[in-house]
Parts: sequence; C-alpha cells; structure tokens
Amino acid sequence: MKKRIKRYRSRFFVLCFVVLLLFVIALGNERDVIVTYNVNSVKSIEAVHIVSKYSTLVKPELPTPYQTFEDAVAHGAEGPVSFVGTMTGYGPDCVGCGGRVGCPPRQDVRNGNIYFNDNEYGTVRIVATDKRIPCGSIVRISNFSFQEEPIIAIALDRGGAIVNNTMDLLYASESETNAIGRQYNIQFDIIRWGW
Repeated sequence: MKKRIKRYRSRFFVLCFVVLLLFVIALGNERDVIVTYNVNSVKSIEAVHIVSKYSTLVKPELPTPYQTFEDAVAHGAEGPVSFVGTMTGYGPDCVGCGGRVGCPPRQDVRNGNIYFNDNEYGTVRIVATDKRIPCGSIVRISNFSFQEEPIIAIALDRGGAIVNNTMDLLYASESETNAIGRQYNIQFDIIRWGW
C-alpha cells in the first residue's frame, strides 16, 4: 500500500511540474497585434491577427491601377499592377487544345487537374494569359458574377485568342465553361510578375 501511495505521489508531482512549466511558457509568450488589409475591395476591411512576438509587421503592397493593359505590362516588373479586362473559360478538351499547358512545367490537365501547387501561394487555379504576362505570374481575379470570393490563379497557359486584357480560366472540361460565359469589367491584380 505504501509503495502505491508513493508511486501516486511522485506521478502527482510530475504532473504538477508539467502544468506549471506550461503555464510559465504561456505567460512568457508576448503577443503583438498586426493589422492586415483586404486589397480586393474598394473599402479596406481590417482584420486583426494575434501573432507571436517573433513575427514582423508587413503591409502588403497595393497594386498600382493602370487604365490600359499596355501600361500595366510596361510596369509589371516594378511591382504589383492591376487593370480591368475580360474573362472567359476553357477546358483541356477545347478545339485546338492539346491537354497540356503552354508554360513550364507543361502540366497535363486532361485528368481534370485545374490547379497548380505554387511554392509561395499554395494551390492556385490555372489561367491562360497574353504572352506579355510572363509564365508563373500570380493573378488575383475579382468582380465576376458567378462567385463572390476572388480567385488566385497562376499564368501557366497561352492561347491564340487570349490577347491584351483577356484571360481564360481553366476548367476540367469545355462543357463546364458555360457557367462563366464571357465576363466583362473583371479586376485583374498581378501580384507576382513571373517566377
């Protein structure tokens, strides 16, 4: 009986020590308040994130709006740019499509994989753009009628009819593109210029 009590007592002290240690660690973790801005809308929505004391305050660089596509392309390498354009949809089974995207790594999309896993932005949609927008560019697409949330996409494809301020969003098949049709006054924010 004494051995059992002794064993329970030692377990109790170890448990108390662990709880006390966790409590001390929790008290020592200072927190900072960082404000981020939603750059997708006209009105800025502030979101407050509590992060550890080791984080840094980074305010995202807002894209510079340009009236013409040519001006946006001319200044794209200098920082984020935005312009208004038209968006359509396409599938890997469209007339004249080969089933692979035009930019390296030339991903095969005939299996319905309309996403690309980018090292910096994670899983993003694939979009066909004008050849003057470099492969690997990240585009935030917003202001369309079929979805409220913006789409983050990567420029991995080209197309003969995809010129200037028109972009073509990849779908699993051509039959699914009826939902998008042709969308006008789409906001394109190029937040990364090429790889």
